Amino acid sequence: MQNILDKLNTEQDEAVRYIDGPLLVIAGAGSGKTRVITQKIAYLITKSGYAAKNIAAITFTNKAAREMEERANLAIQGYDNKGLTITTFHSLGLKILKQEANLLGYKTNFSILDSYDCSKIISDNLTTTDKALVRELQTQISLWKNSFITPEYLLSTAKDDVEQTRALVYQQYQDTLKTYQAVDFDDLIVLPIHLFENNMEVLYKWQQKIQYLLIDEYQDTNESQYRLIKLLCERSGKFTAVGDDDQSVYGWRGARVENLQLLNDDFKQLKVIKLEQNYRSTNTILRAANNVIHNNPNLFEKKLWSQLGTGEAIRIMGCKNDEAEADLVVRKLALHQSMNNTKLSDYAILYRSNYQSRVLEQALRNHQVLYAISGGQSFFEKSEIKDICAYLRLMVNEDDDTAFIRSITTPRRGIGNVTLDKLTSYAKSRSISLFEALFEEGFVAICNPTQLEDLYDFGNLINDFQQQMPRVSVLELLNDLLIKIGYESYLYENETVSGAEKKWGNVLQLVTWLDKKATNSDKNIADLVQMLNLISILEGKTEETVDAVKLSTLHAAKGLEFPFVYLISCEEGIVPHQESINSGSVEEERRLFYVGITRARNELTLSYCKERKTAGELKMVERSRFLDEMGDDNLIDESKRKHEKITDNNELQSRLQQLKNLLN
Repeated sequence: MQNILDKLNTEQDEAVRYIDGPLLVIAGAGSGKTRVITQKIAYLITKSGYAAKNIAAITFTNKAAREMEERANLAIQGYDNKGLTITTFHSLGLKILKQEANLLGYKTNFSILDSYDCSKIISDNLTTTDKALVRELQTQISLWKNSFITPEYLLSTAKDDVEQTRALVYQQYQDTLKTYQAVDFDDLIVLPIHLFENNMEVLYKWQQKIQYLLIDEYQDTNESQYRLIKLLCERSGKFTAVGDDDQSVYGWRGARVENLQLLNDDFKQLKVIKLEQNYRSTNTILRAANNVIHNNPNLFEKKLWSQLGTGEAIRIMGCKNDEAEADLVVRKLALHQSMNNTKLSDYAILYRSNYQSRVLEQALRNHQVLYAISGGQSFFEKSEIKDICAYLRLMVNEDDDTAFIRSITTPRRGIGNVTLDKLTSYAKSRSISLFEALFEEGFVAICNPTQLEDLYDFGNLINDFQQQMPRVSVLELLNDLLIKIGYESYLYENETVSGAEKKWGNVLQLVTWLDKKATNSDKNIADLVQMLNLISILEGKTEETVDAVKLSTLHAAKGLEFPFVYLISCEEGIVPHQESINSGSVEEERRLFYVGITRARNELTLSYCKERKTAGELKMVERSRFLDEMGDDNLIDESKRKHEKITDNNELQSRLQQLKNLLN
């Protein structure tokens, strides 16, 4: 352990060793925050007498949790790591809910609904197919939940019919979740808080369980996540929160940079340590980043610096329009890669919004440059995977009506919409689940006998699998399920041959993965189903290991780094986004730009367009104010130098070599 501590700088070492009270570590971009967290876990176990089972470290994604767990286990080799918790906020919430479900009126096998299923409930309650309206209300309900605003409160304070309707939809949404014995993503945090605030005995039990808490990416916490941290730590004050106010870029989904200040207010003995030495980028890049973020009001002043030298100059390129920009960026990137014999995966092209990738993709294809888009469709979001998961969800929780509808209609069993509407109406009138309703005599009396037989076949199929679950292996159950529902045949009947082969391959991959999980972790089907739902929500993407240029939004690039970064479309109205300009608040956009700059290790190139099509009309645009905020130290603004005579011999030789390469 001492050897490990020897590798830490002074501030990192102080952060690792300080365990006497609450600690906030302000960790600038690339300053080694994960190293601090993992080495502190090791220090707590090897030097401070904490048992691994009483330590929890929380982060925001499964990927970050896995990486942190690997590094922590490496640091505590030879010591007992049994019970060490390194997880996400929502996985911790799930763990609490599973143990305390009965106290909240849930059975242990409750379902976790993903965004699509939740939007379907809202859509049904609103009786609308307007996707934009449903999305807007779904986001609003999430914000209400995380701010602990109840439907009852909204109903009592509604000023007009619109507010009344929205409050009623929220209430119906909550009632539907309870009927389904289901929770949504936000409930995984909110429900444990309700439990802790109303049951001191349970709160004390979990405070004893988690005696030291470490929180990663603290600046991304929302109100409910902060409340959970406070409840778990308020008695002991034993925690380390690691974050950076300059990288708080998720305000639109409820993250509150103010939570950094709240720690100061709620924990009077809070110690603050700043990590300012950057291990990622050159000083040229860091100076530009410091200059930009200095224009924001800061809770904690800091200045990043590096021992990696001055490095290459930052370049800014002005282009006629988005097509010219995409073509120029791709040509520059391809030339740079060929000249330096680097890997394509060393390069990233970053942009503000997803729609900007389309013209880039065309340019990359034109120049035959392999690329991968960050934030592509998750494996668990594929329709064939969701089909099989729906069957598993229904086996585990027959009150899950969304799983019932998907299962009974995939593959189709000759059961029409009229019959399903009758079943739905009957179930609602009796306040029971669809699965329970199909076996009731009252429904038998109103259902077509032929359709009833098909419904019974489906219900009996699920019942048979429920009886098998405790007796057979996960592999046996899944293989039997796929045969009995004829899923392979269904795919080949409804897809092209290549499409069916790909989807069936994905299903077999899911079966193999679940079997391996069950074997290695001794999880039953119910555990696996809840894990699947949480993974599909948290991951949002699959990581490819191919050698390809990474295309990514600035938000999705947070936490990543690349030797060479191209940040495109740096224009007013894009970055900063027009909405932030209209509201007179561009601070979060500036932080987002800062995040983009600090993804670069060796070289940074920025570009902007001079004109852009808006609503079909070509308009002149202004370059982003953030470009000028970077300063001009070791910065080459090519649009300003177009007519300048090059006097520097090294630069002249470099330009000549580039021309030769282009000719070759």
